[in-house]
Amino acid sequence: MTFRKWISQQDEAGTLMHVPQPTAPYLDVSRQLIDLEPKAVVFEDVLGYRVAGNIFCFRDQLAASLEIPNEDFLSQLSRKLDSHETNLIHRSAVYGDHELSKIDLGRLPILFHYPGDGGYYITSAVWIVNDPVYGRNLSYHRMMVLNENQGSVRVVENRGMHQALVHSGGKAAVAICIGAPPAILLAASFSPAAAIDEMELAARLDTIELVDCKTINIKVPATCEMVLEGYFTGAMADEGPFVDITGTWDIVRRQPVVEITRIAHLTDPIYHALVPGRAEHKILMGMPKELDIFQAVNQVCHCQDVIMTSGGCSWLHAVVQIKKQRGDDGKRALEAAFHAHRSLKHCVVVDDDINIHDIHDVEWAIATRFQAHRDLVIMTDQPSSSLDPSAEHIEGQKSRGAKLGIDATMKKIGQEKKLFKRVKF
Repeated sequence: MTFRKWISQQDEAGTLMHVPQPTAPYLDVSRQLIDLEPKAVVFEDVLGYRVAGNIFCFRDQLAASLEIPNEDFLSQLSRKLDSHETNLIHRSAVYGDHELSKIDLGRLPILFHYPGDGGYYITSAVWIVNDPVYGRNLSYHRMMVLNENQGSVRVVENRGMHQALVHSGGKAAVAICIGAPPAILLAASFSPAAAIDEMELAARLDTIELVDCKTINIKVPATCEMVLEGYFTGAMADEGPFVDITGTWDIVRRQPVVEITRIAHLTDPIYHALVPGRAEHKILMGMPKELDIFQAVNQVCHCQDVIMTSGGCSWLHAVVQIKKQRGDDGKRALEAAFHAHRSLKHCVVVDDDINIHDIHDVEWAIATRFQAHRDLVIMTDQPSSSLDPSAEHIEGQKSRGAKLGIDATMKKIGQEKKLFKRVKF
């Protein structure tokens, strides 16, 4: 499924709102998206372009776009990714129906999201780079516009893009894909081993057709709404401030500079707007971590489902549902979850009779099945998230902090296990 087909389906279902009047990219689009969240919106005229936002505010929307049942989403997603059956088509063609005659980022509907931001930011793009050691890499990066043809890019240390830059001497060609197919949007959020190609993973979820860029030697999905071609220059510039997934300010850093060499797009393109720290940001960034945790916990016990909670910024808090078979399954699940997602800060493990999508149900499990002296796990001086304002941050080093796990599963301790079960009339 393409990005615009998914939007069209929402329009046909009557769940899409249209804003026909001209809307400004400076604060206005983001303000309305925040006010209307989780309503999907298409702004018909932002500097002459269509802009869509709040497109994936719920996990079931992402599941539907991939034609996977939501009630068994993680299990079926895991099976598809493990199948090794790919639908990757290479076509001899150059991307784009149209291209801008002059490179000018100011002509695009790039948004200024919050008062206090460092500048106008591209936030929804999937970046494609060819690592000379590990091969192709897909990932998300924010880019702050510096001038008409350059931007400073947040590149997290020791991850795929950073490794590609190190292996390329700080200079590498890159394709910036906006309005990518849902399978690409999801795959770019995965954190597989360095040699695993996220494009191949996307092609296990849906058919992906690749075409050539014009000014760089990179292939991109033919159905992306817009593609910016360019290269990392080797220079550095300030990037930030920026509101990240936690809804708090990320600091100003010296980051790599990208220079744009071509801007191309489909006919009547739809620019994908992603407001930082809001629901769609949390789904696209946090949901793949649910899969990581699901697969890791299933290595040690029977995992049923995982949710990265919205209140935990869909990044720092998780609830794991297991079908308990051994007395220590709860603790084993906690250990596996923290290992699978190193930024995870707090985790709750519950039984399969608890609805993990209902925070009241989860709290009930903690209230009736948890004792702090017995079921609490505290880990100090652990790898932490750079996005957690309360963690210890030292420049050039991995952030450090503490982790807390709650085993809120049923125990048979001195009483019949049935006493832990909820009575139903």
